[in-house]
Amino acid sequence: MKVGVFAVLLADRLLEEALDFVKEVGCEAVELGTGGYSGKAHCDPERLLKDAGALKEFRQAVEGRGLEISALSCHGNPLHPDKDIARAHDEDFRDTVRLAAELGVETVVTFSGCPGDSEGSKRPNWVTCPWPPDFLKTLEWQWNERVGPEWKEAASFAEEHGVKVAIEPHPGFVVYNTDSFQRLREEVSGENVGVNFDPSHLFWQQADPLACVRELKDAIFHVHAKDTWVDVQNTRRNGMLDAKKYSDVVHRSWTFRTVGYGHGQEFWRALASELRLAGYDWVISIEHEDPLMGVNEGLEKAVRFLKDAVIGEAW
Repeated sequence: MKVGVFAVLLADRLLEEALDFVKEVGCEAVELGTGGYSGKAHCDPERLLKDAGALKEFRQAVEGRGLEISALSCHGNPLHPDKDIARAHDEDFRDTVRLAAELGVETVVTFSGCPGDSEGSKRPNWVTCPWPPDFLKTLEWQWNERVGPEWKEAASFAEEHGVKVAIEPHPGFVVYNTDSFQRLREEVSGENVGVNFDPSHLFWQQADPLACVRELKDAIFHVHAKDTWVDVQNTRRNGMLDAKKYSDVVHRSWTFRTVGYGHGQEFWRALASELRLAGYDWVISIEHEDPLMGVNEGLEKAVRFLKDAVIGEAW
């Protein structure tokens, strides 16, 4: 396995500057944002697909530094009830798939998305409980009318281009845990649809990432390294569901942290072992969303932690 980084954390830097820093801290691979919520700071598929010269320079910028592209990531909501948002995110996805095929990048990472509750909705509606019964009706409408049909077509599009789609289970979208991912995979009947595995989203749902890896097996196409710290006092008061802003750390029940600041070496070594058993032998891509640590510090510590705690032991 190799240590990489999701480069959106360096969006304020030019591509070459970001890649130099990534290489300097010891990463071997880079995951690049290509649209949706991830932005296009370093990689604009539409522009690169239209300009052969720009595409060549882009490729040389990465390969010339001895780096690999682990995935192109267009985390978006192609099912958004606002048709303009849905259209923009869907276009980003398709352009990303085309660019991945052009570059020989095997995997595109994205979200499943979330529709509204009906044709007249203006905002997404994430269903998490079966009662009152309206919720189950909403859930079935979402899957029957939007999720199934639209993802079948999207998965087919990616397959035609020889690209795999790694859906990142994320609360707020229809795919947020193991069961909801497996439902999507059954709906699309596509072996080219898998998971971008991020343990940080599972911790606060009280799921066991190690058990999830064992369940998902070869459906894991890409992996993020991000941790979650649970505030015991706030959790005792309010439970794990928490809509406070991420910056309001002192009042939140949980907070995203740099690897090692939520769970120690024992967990991350066990995760590496489970990934090995599942047949995953690719990149662990560091995602930095730690409100208590700067970008440079967070990335440097994450790289050291993963190499010291995991690579030297289990990889």
